[in-house]
Amino acid sequence: MARRGFPLLLLLVGLGGLAGCSKWERAERPAWRTRAENACFAEHRVALTAFVQPAAHEIDGPSICGLTKPLKVTALQNGAVLFNSTQTLDCSMVAELNDWLAQVVQPAAQARFGQAVVQIDSMGSYNCRGMNNRIGARLSEHSFGNALDLGGYQLADGRRITYVHDWTHGDPQTEAFLRDIHGGACDHFSTVLSPGSNPFHYNHMHVDLAMHGMSSAGRRHICKPARENTIAPPRNDGLPETPEFDDDLDIAQAGAPRAATSYAMKGGGDLAVAGAAPDLVRRPPAPIIAESAPPPAPPRRPNGLSPVSLHAQLPADERIAPPRRETRGAMREDGVYVPEGAPSEFDPPPGGGR
Repeated sequence: MARRGFPLLLLLVGLGGLAGCSKWERAERPAWRTRAENACFAEHRVALTAFVQPAAHEIDGPSICGLTKPLKVTALQNGAVLFNSTQTLDCSMVAELNDWLAQVVQPAAQARFGQAVVQIDSMGSYNCRGMNNRIGARLSEHSFGNALDLGGYQLADGRRITYVHDWTHGDPQTEAFLRDIHGGACDHFSTVLSPGSNPFHYNHMHVDLAMHGMSSAGRRHICKPARENTIAPPRNDGLPETPEFDDDLDIAQAGAPRAATSYAMKGGGDLAVAGAAPDLVRRPPAPIIAESAPPPAPPRRPNGLSPVSLHAQLPADERIAPPRRETRGAMREDGVYVPEGAPSEFDPPPGGGR
């Protein structure tokens, strides 16, 4: 028994020595993630409010999942845009979501619907899992609170817009709105995946701030599907469309007339129409009077007649009555003003009027 137990004892001692000499360590989260969180807070990109609060503790694991300074978010834009449930995100994502809402989403909603977005229906924020929920896949940015899945939006009047229905089956303005904010998201986030990018995103838009490396044009971005040109927003002023106008013709550079209806400048500043009817008579150019010439003399009265004599020769119905002269008078006891003169000249005859 002693001999058979001795080799087993040597084996256990050898394994123990190997264990003591080896270094078993768990994987560590990339250092740039913690630096990015700290820089975001140092730059005051996010303000802590009743809608954005720090989590009770750091999220550390499992594996390398987690956040150093996680935020619990119930609304964005200082409460103007609610979440359907509390989201766990890092500082950079909260800041970029606020910028995207202010610069892209709200202007698009006002232009196409005349109202604001008041709620985001999220389908996931922090979650330690593989990409596209596949086992064994590389960890998703959701594992670091650096991503958000958006399933739809609610407008101020209660209308709901969802990717699963309105991306391809909405009215033209709603489809254009979703594509507008998709294209705008590609300017704010490094990864944007909407319906049509792959089968896993048929019902939501995924946005994150992953590091995809650098290219000759700067940081690499993934934006799928490709941006589209959309229809114009509706007019909200109730006025008809502006008619099309041809550009103004610059006569000075038009050259010689080539058609019967073209215009040409003639000598003396007269504008003539080539091919015009022969009975049209051109007016001669007005004479140019030198600035030093004396003004023309006023017309003389015929035969030296005075204005009074000329006026007397006019027919009676064309003569202008002289202005009425003011007269003096006094106020009677009954309150009637009596001009200067005999009362009988102004009082009506007894027993009736004129």
